[in-house]
Amino acid sequence: MSDDNRKNDSNEHGGLSRRGFLKGLAVAGGAAAIGGINGIPSVYASEPVVLRLLGTGVTHYKEIADQAKKDLGITIEFTTLNSDDAVKRAITQPTSYDLLDSEYFALKKIIPSGNLRGMDVKRIKHYEDIVSIFTSGKLNGKMVSSQGTAPFEVSYLDGEFGRKFSAKPTEWMTVVPTVYNADTLGIRPDLIHRPVTSWADLLSPDFKGKTAIIDVPSIGIMDAAMAIEAMGKMRYHDKGNMTRGEIDKTMEILTAAKKQGQFRAFWKDFNESVNLMASGEVVLQSMWSPAVSKVREMGIACKYQPLKEGYRGWGIGLGIPSHVKGKTLDAAYEFINWYLSGWAGAFLNRQGYYTAVPKTAKQFMSADEWGYWMDGKPAKSNILSPTGQKVDAPGSVRDGGSFDQRMGAVACWNTVMDEDRYLVRKWNDFVAA
Repeated sequence: MSDDNRKNDSNEHGGLSRRGFLKGLAVAGGAAAIGGINGIPSVYASEPVVLRLLGTGVTHYKEIADQAKKDLGITIEFTTLNSDDAVKRAITQPTSYDLLDSEYFALKKIIPSGNLRGMDVKRIKHYEDIVSIFTSGKLNGKMVSSQGTAPFEVSYLDGEFGRKFSAKPTEWMTVVPTVYNADTLGIRPDLIHRPVTSWADLLSPDFKGKTAIIDVPSIGIMDAAMAIEAMGKMRYHDKGNMTRGEIDKTMEILTAAKKQGQFRAFWKDFNESVNLMASGEVVLQSMWSPAVSKVREMGIACKYQPLKEGYRGWGIGLGIPSHVKGKTLDAAYEFINWYLSGWAGAFLNRQGYYTAVPKTAKQFMSADEWGYWMDGKPAKSNILSPTGQKVDAPGSVRDGGSFDQRMGAVACWNTVMDEDRYLVRKWNDFVAA
């Protein structure tokens, strides 16, 4: 993580002065103090702006929209779709949104369309403070895993309206990162009566009829590959870019497991994954961090289980479509800069995600919260979700430990393979088998 400070001079940020915006940033637990009428910038108070934000819903919280309205005077309207449908909309209906909340792996499909403009790093207030996973491909000076679509590989364009990725940093980012995480399997420890230490347990007969896998081909295939490789049934050259032969073998193994009754369900919806786990229908499954938190909020034991083979990583960032210009373009940059300024990052950290600019989020979290979520320290008091529900008790330690321990153990990333169309066809055949 970089602690370098970027200058606040308005000329270095495309004429958008943020000095006044950040004056009150350090007020613990409070919203950033912003100049203007009743705390709202006068330009947006007198001429309201609506930004239509398209994405998968991972960060689509009413609380974030409400806070942005309070701090900026900008109204955020969410359009929430599943991963595949969000990508289709981004490509086929580019004028239907003003901001795109894109998964990094999806950029391989979206960027060639020309529908996203390069993000001018000079207009990003905390660009120099963004976690280096996105800007250099390194964490603590060590290159992160390159299996799958590592965020750095798709972070930069060769021009503002470029359709090709740059192998080196340029002044044009594809999207500005917001959140990311190291994903693993969720388990019900109260219903599992032996240690779970490996991805192989997803396909273990011990949990026959009690497992579930995410029904998104480009993500589910990575969980499956982690499990299959851990079982010793295959060794992939690159799990994130399989050959047709590797896809065929993977699907053969998964289909055989399905026919033997291994899987209770295939889920696409966040709430579905929560219900499967909370009901006890499933005791081990592909899961997202906030889904684990949601089950815990219900008072039900649920753990995000660290596994010896490592994690599956992913990231999301905000991008601006090519058609956006004028006041809407300025407002889009304004919102992105606000997003990185701390309040939103702290909110999402409490969800179990990681923010792209930790140092600003830290100012909006208590020392105990920061210690639990980021440093892997035992909690001194109850740990609460973003909306105030208890998710962990005093003495608890975050599953997987500290930021460095978790993100430093990412084995592969969500991806779009060269054989993506073939994979999707084969995956759909597997689900329907």
